[in-house]
Amino acid sequence: MNESLLELTGIQQYYGQSHILREVSLTVPAGACTCLMGRNGVGKTTLLKVIMGLLPARAGQVVFAGQDLTRADTRERARLGIGYVPQGREIFPRLTVEENLRVSLGIRRAKALPERIFELFPVLRDMLHRRGGDLSGGQQQQLAIARALVLEPKLLILDEPCEGIQPNIVRDIGDVLTRLRQESGLAVNGWGSFTDVAHDAAASTNSARSWCSATWWCSGARTGRAAGAACVDRSRGYTFV
Repeated sequence: MNESLLELTGIQQYYGQSHILREVSLTVPAGACTCLMGRNGVGKTTLLKVIMGLLPARAGQVVFAGQDLTRADTRERARLGIGYVPQGREIFPRLTVEENLRVSLGIRRAKALPERIFELFPVLRDMLHRRGGDLSGGQQQQLAIARALVLEPKLLILDEPCEGIQPNIVRDIGDVLTRLRQESGLAVNGWGSFTDVAHDAAASTNSARSWCSATWWCSGARTGRAAGAACVDRSRGYTFV
């Protein structure tokens, strides 16, 4: 079994008086593709933001590659190897493709963009001087993923990476992530509809399982309230809580 790269223990988070995350614990193995699924409003994106340091955990612990990052800021987490692709992509529309990619170089303290980025997403080389806002939705998603990969992360987190993207681009992105896992041992965490990558390629649960090492279902508390989340892992399977 792969060594754990990311471990969350007892994570709790609130929005105002709403208790969104309740004692959430999960483990992400190194080099694995892990999916977190659940209906809208149960806290998937909130949990992602806690991992990335965009929201502080009210309680609990975040450990990455053996280091306690619970109180670390977002920049430190990125420097240590966590890449983040937010829902909606959040590229800079008035910057060129090249300028968007270079945003991540400051974290690495490097000057040149990795050539690997253009091997994975050749369309970006052809559009280096085009503004990000002029790209299609699928091209913007590739740019957002490439921007995170400039960091050369150990863990890549994607929030709704298939949202609003045509099926052939979804398959291309899935192929790139699979290639990265196989060739460099990158761990991939997909939130929300990430398994659309598998379902669009072949609409079946077995196909989704073949893409992911583990699936974590995140659902409302047992009382039926929308707020609150609990997560349980079953390797290559699905568990509701």
